[in-house]
Amino acid sequence: MRKRRIGTLLCVAMAAAVLAGCSGSKTQETTVVGGGQTQAAAKESSNTASAEKTSGGDVTIKVFSNLPDRTSGQGLIEQTLFDQYIKENPNVKIQVEALDDESYKTKFKAYASGSEMPDLVNAWGQPSFLDEVIDAGLLAELNKDDYKNYGFIGGSLDGFSKNGKLYGLPRNTDVMVFYYNKAMFKEYGVKIPTNYDELLAAADTFKAAGIIPVSMDGSDKWPLSIYITALFQQCNGSTTSADLKDSVKHGDYSNESWTKAMDLCRKTVDAGMFQTGFETTDYATSMNLFTNGQSAMYYMGSWEMSMATNENIPDEIRKNIGAFNMPAVDGGKGTNTDIAAWNGGGHAVTANSPVKEEAIKLLNYMYLPENWTKLCWEKGVCMSAQDFSQYLTGSETSLQKELVDMVNKSTNITGVTFNDLGTNAYKTTSEDASVEFAIGQLTNKDFFTKLSDAIK
Repeated sequence: MRKRRIGTLLCVAMAAAVLAGCSGSKTQETTVVGGGQTQAAAKESSNTASAEKTSGGDVTIKVFSNLPDRTSGQGLIEQTLFDQYIKENPNVKIQVEALDDESYKTKFKAYASGSEMPDLVNAWGQPSFLDEVIDAGLLAELNKDDYKNYGFIGGSLDGFSKNGKLYGLPRNTDVMVFYYNKAMFKEYGVKIPTNYDELLAAADTFKAAGIIPVSMDGSDKWPLSIYITALFQQCNGSTTSADLKDSVKHGDYSNESWTKAMDLCRKTVDAGMFQTGFETTDYATSMNLFTNGQSAMYYMGSWEMSMATNENIPDEIRKNIGAFNMPAVDGGKGTNTDIAAWNGGGHAVTANSPVKEEAIKLLNYMYLPENWTKLCWEKGVCMSAQDFSQYLTGSETSLQKELVDMVNKSTNITGVTFNDLGTNAYKTTSEDASVEFAIGQLTNKDFFTKLSDAIK
């Protein structure tokens, strides 16, 4: 994927104003019904029941979502659109089962092995998730022509397509960044790192002050895999996207950039960059370390830009959140304007849904530009996978502007990260191996062998 695929329209979008299988904080399982009323999780039989038409022409659409927080972020946007749709279509009822990412993936597999899949589901536009789901015939084909005027950024639909057919729609343009506390950086005289050695030096400064340098979600494992991908990019340079695909396809990790990236990862962990016990720290806890002022930085995707508008976060933190990219590596071929970016999570309709046409209508309604894109941008929630230039408000947060500027100035992007370029089994192995390596259980050779064996 070339930069213009995600960058061109974003440049246009922000020209007048200077905008991230994955995401949100973990919460308990919830079931939401039309009207936005949250209830305790329903009995298993109720959760797994297939969507069905009821008497009198009424329609019930069952939704399975990975956005469990329905009061903020993307979960709030999703629920707002459901409530709007119900209001405009009184014969429709929408029932939502929402779980955090990892619980979602586990239960999705359970649904997939049965015969009662929900009607509208979250899906990730990455080979590790989507290829096997499509091959199993679980998703309905969508009519590409329906979306000609939806403003999807060039290339953003590619991840949800296979053999020329479209099976889902992407929510966001995702970029992995270091969020940082501007006030804390100023207090301790730390500048935004322009190279990786400066990042390591910043870690020493914060550790000496009793502050965690970077809060890392190690429990979910994929953030560490993305961290390694970003290091590989800084070592490897402009051919990163093609070289990542080649490595995974052939199980060949002889490219010296892999060794350099893993050596830097080892150096990073040994330097105490991440919190003690990061390998067991989950998504919500790692975020809380940052939003409570215990860490100076937080490594996560652009889908968390809503931290800057979340009034549950203390003012002194919320108003001082900035973002920067993985710094360049001395001797590497990458630059400070190379970014780890892709189009990730989205929505799809299940092929055997008894209300498939109604579910597609709901999907199409959600992604009307004046719905998902407009609401997400105005609420400062995320960077949509659609052009949002007409929805600029003039009151964008500084964090929104910084993230968009990062995309606009990008010279190279990773595309899908290495852990998501293979099968689901490869994803599991590569992410497990990333954590095992980080905590010293694997050598470079062990890591590469595990990844190579996973594709045999």
